[in-house]
Amino acid sequence: MTRTTISIGLFGFGCVGQGLHEVLERTPGLRARIARIGVKNRTKARALPAEYFSFDRDDLLYDPAVNVIVELIDDADEAYQIVKTALHLGKAVVTANKKMLAEHLPELIALQRSTGTPLLYEAAACASLPVIRNLEEYYDTDLLDSVEGIINGSTNYILTAMHRDALPFAEALARAQALGFAESNPALDVQGLDARNKLVLLLAHAFGLVVGPEELLTVGIDNISPLAAAYARERGLTLKLLAEARRLPDGGIAAAVLPALLAPEHELARVQDEYNGLITQSGFADRQFFLGRGAGAFPTASAVLSDLSALTYGYRYEYKKLHQNQALALRPEATELDVLVTYTNGQSSLIEDFTQVHEQFHSRMQGHYLTGTIGLAQLAGAVWLRAPGVSVVRLPGALREVLAAASELTELTTR
Repeated sequence: MTRTTISIGLFGFGCVGQGLHEVLERTPGLRARIARIGVKNRTKARALPAEYFSFDRDDLLYDPAVNVIVELIDDADEAYQIVKTALHLGKAVVTANKKMLAEHLPELIALQRSTGTPLLYEAAACASLPVIRNLEEYYDTDLLDSVEGIINGSTNYILTAMHRDALPFAEALARAQALGFAESNPALDVQGLDARNKLVLLLAHAFGLVVGPEELLTVGIDNISPLAAAYARERGLTLKLLAEARRLPDGGIAAAVLPALLAPEHELARVQDEYNGLITQSGFADRQFFLGRGAGAFPTASAVLSDLSALTYGYRYEYKKLHQNQALALRPEATELDVLVTYTNGQSSLIEDFTQVHEQFHSRMQGHYLTGTIGLAQLAGAVWLRAPGVSVVRLPGALREVLAAASELTELTTR
């Protein structure tokens, strides 16, 4: 098969953009080179000669010598304009911008089909983990039952520091920012929004289901209470932020991003620091586990490099599962989950939303908690979910069995 030579118009020369440049320098066998680099800051000192850089995006998009656009900027709206224009111009695109993809995925899929131009985004899912292409190709004929994983390296680093090093949330976040694993504005990470955007991509390639990010229940780690952390430590459980999508018996899909408590033997409980981990469960291949770095310049650049290599062979996503599963839909009303809810005074009525309550604890000093079973749709619509002082964490199934084995509801009161 004849390989195409790639001339890259690179947008963004921050951490990942510089990492890509260095990775390309170390990969002479790949027929790819950076021709132009689009940046905004005119005064910033840069390692490459000034002639590489342009401050006008059209210089890259309309350069006939550039045949591939690599988009690595933070601004999702600007990234959308760049990607859309490039596809209309027939230039293949590689991007790592999960927010932009999640917000515009149906349009971008249609645009790829109408123009016949590929858009690849392995780096937008789990950095160094080769997830998208595996879901797209390897599981093409193997019915997937579920995907679940730690798909945000920043929050995993923070939770690791809180659990292993006993750091408070604010200090763990500051350490993650100092090391470059979290942004100066960490809201996308700690509120679970980055993981939610990635889950949109996983749903499309795992099940052929395209949804808007606002359709997915998303709870981050920014409101995890000291009482929830203490609950986890006392029971030997590990706290992680998980994204999950699961096929339901009726054929629908349940999907959400939630903090979760994991037993020590669970594969994801052992995923530490900035690493990502993803588990697939399927009818024929059974259970498989992917592990790799989920943050950092070189891990993300390695995924971009993989997409560039694939482009030299003419690769593109076919989205075959979208045709196979056109009637598939989210069904949050068709599933239940077990959760730990910690809360302060004024939220006692939340018990009414639960189909079953397993434990209750009340303390004037520490706060209150309950564990119980609640519908996913009921949780998503609960008025107390976003109330101040409320923390929600998913419980492992094994713990539910232990609690259910108790003869009757246990109510503990500490004064």
